[in-house]
Amino acid sequence: MNRLLIALAPLVLAANPATAQSHAGHAPVIQPQVAPLPPGCVRRGAVDADASRTGTRDAPVCPTGAVPRRLGTSAADPHAGHEMSTMGQMPSSPAMPAGHDMSTMGMSQAPATTPADPHAGHDMSTMGEMPSSPAMPAGNDMSTMGMSQTPATTPADPHAGHDMSTMDQMPSGPAMPAGHDMSAMATGQTPVTVPADPHAGHDMSTMGQTSPAQAMPAGHDMSGMAMGQADPHAGHDMGGMAMPPNVPTSADNPGRPPEAQPPASARSGPTHAADLLFDPAEMAAAREQLRVENGDIRTTAIIIDQLEATFTDGEEGYGWDAQGWSGGDINRFWWKSEGEGAFGDGVEEAELQALYSRAVRPFWDVQAGLRQTYRPEGDRTDLVVGVQGLAPHWFEVNAAAFLSNKGELSARGEAEYDQRITNRWILQPRAEIILSAEDIPELSIGSGLTSLQLGARLRYEIRKEFAPYVGVEWTKSFGNTADFLEADGRSSQDTRLVVGIRSWF
Repeated sequence: MNRLLIALAPLVLAANPATAQSHAGHAPVIQPQVAPLPPGCVRRGAVDADASRTGTRDAPVCPTGAVPRRLGTSAADPHAGHEMSTMGQMPSSPAMPAGHDMSTMGMSQAPATTPADPHAGHDMSTMGEMPSSPAMPAGNDMSTMGMSQTPATTPADPHAGHDMSTMDQMPSGPAMPAGHDMSAMATGQTPVTVPADPHAGHDMSTMGQTSPAQAMPAGHDMSGMAMGQADPHAGHDMGGMAMPPNVPTSADNPGRPPEAQPPASARSGPTHAADLLFDPAEMAAAREQLRVENGDIRTTAIIIDQLEATFTDGEEGYGWDAQGWSGGDINRFWWKSEGEGAFGDGVEEAELQALYSRAVRPFWDVQAGLRQTYRPEGDRTDLVVGVQGLAPHWFEVNAAAFLSNKGELSARGEAEYDQRITNRWILQPRAEIILSAEDIPELSIGSGLTSLQLGARLRYEIRKEFAPYVGVEWTKSFGNTADFLEADGRSSQDTRLVVGIRSWF
């Protein structure tokens, strides 16, 4: 029977033009590989062949069947030597699958090993057309199908050994076992051994489709998973995996394991565990020393907020406003001093305060102490209670009540704000009000709102610790205070130009 098939094969090939054409341009069976041509040579009859250059001085020496390449042409075409005349046409008979050596089909010779070039030895005439009959599985040598010859060796394919024939389709029947070469099925041949594949052992026949009978891993929401996206749980049986219970915790994290309460022994014993091993008195002294060295930091500062000369109605005077402290973050000793006078006439009014200050909130201190006031009309010694701190929006506030040694009650409030124009130019608006609970004719002070003072100073910080400034200040007296001043021949309102220096260290 085999001899009869061998005898009839040439007649079948000659009678079928499509079959003969599909193998046109292939190397003879006895020459499975074509020797590469020397550089600059092409096959005779090629589009870039130039036989006139044969034997010239600059032409390469080409073997039989080859001629020099025409000057100015590019490198050799990887498809040279293939029959491309009918490319893009529908063959009259079903085309064999691409990538197979069909040269020995129906003959008793061993299949040829395909060249290294992926396009070498292929019939490209029907490239781009859909075959009229179902294609055989890619990656299989079908040249000896139904015969006792050994299948040809094909290049390594990452999907070799998989049944891909029904890819993107719903299989009509049971899928064939994955990981097997089905090319020799029903022929009695032994399946060929395929290279190791990371996908080996997987049934990919329905890849790209969602099978209604295929179950997703239990406990996972796979509805939004895009096609082609790697699944970290692929190949794992998740069916029996139980999700952790939804236990309410302080973090309110669903599914978080329960957190046990600390044992009662954790809250027993001394506050400091080291007291169990060492003398508690010695450990207390060590902790106090540690607090002093690292937490009880003592600082001292002096702030000269105003040291200026004043000019008003042809009169020249001076004024100052300074304060400072020494102590830690909680307890401090504060001192404050302010006053004014006229050049050549001495000090008109001056005061000095000595206060104990304690921090009650961040940026806020409660202060209490004594104030000594010096006036030509009479001196006063007052008890002082007040607050000082930084209000929201960076307003510096200082308010205090005074009770004199003669039972006179008064109060004063100040507020200022640093408006930064640039890193060095800063505008400081300032306001001050003085209140009195009763008339004090001796000091020309009336009850109620005694006076209001508004001003603004523009300073330039040569350094943070030193800044000259210029400004203007307006003062207005009210009520009986204004009457006392006018009766004494002084004005109840004045405007002054100020020039001074602000510094701290």
